[in-house]
Amino acid sequence: MAEDHVKAAYAAVLNGDLEGAREQVRLSLAGGLAADRLLKDGLIAAMGEVGRLFEAGEFYVPEMLVAARAMKGCLEILRPLLVDSDVKPVGTVVIGTVSGDLHDIGKNLVAMMLEGAGFEVHDLGVDVSPQKFVEAVQATDPDIVAMSALLTTTMAEMEATVNAPRRAEVLDKARILVGGAPVNAAFAEKIGADGYAPDASQASAVARRLVAAKG
Repeated sequence: MAEDHVKAAYAAVLNGDLEGAREQVRLSLAGGLAADRLLKDGLIAAMGEVGRLFEAGEFYVPEMLVAARAMKGCLEILRPLLVDSDVKPVGTVVIGTVSGDLHDIGKNLVAMMLEGAGFEVHDLGVDVSPQKFVEAVQATDPDIVAMSALLTTTMAEMEATVNAPRRAEVLDKARILVGGAPVNAAFAEKIGADGYAPDASQASAVARRLVAAKG
């Protein structure tokens, strides 16, 4: 039954079994299950459990990474079907590591967790200048602009990057979410960010709250 394949896809994502998860997605679809149901009950539910286990100290970054990669592999199969059936994402996110910072593991994990939570993610990569963030906001009209800094020396760049879209008056509906090893809630508030997430598992929850708060 298709429902059994959904449960198996959920388990495979949770265990980081990329090929097993993709196979269960294919079997679910072949059994007639709608892509949006598979997304919600299989992938998003599994990544929600991954986040819970991480916060409980039962999962660590390696477990989160392999689960997120399994989810991403499933999304490659589902995305065309979701587009065809006009399934809307929870929101749109532009994400990148600020100028001068080449760290990407944390940013990549946040991007994958956001995708797993149902967001459409535009990943700008690393060493992203304030102007590139501005151009991406203009091009995609996102709900969330997410940026990370992994070095204390690039925290000043984060402040400049937060201010750039506002100075350019392109933010419109977007809310700014920040994070990274040297960043904390007090710094986020000081530079005028709308939200702060201490880790990847909480980033998607904070992003959802920011989108919901916009009404």
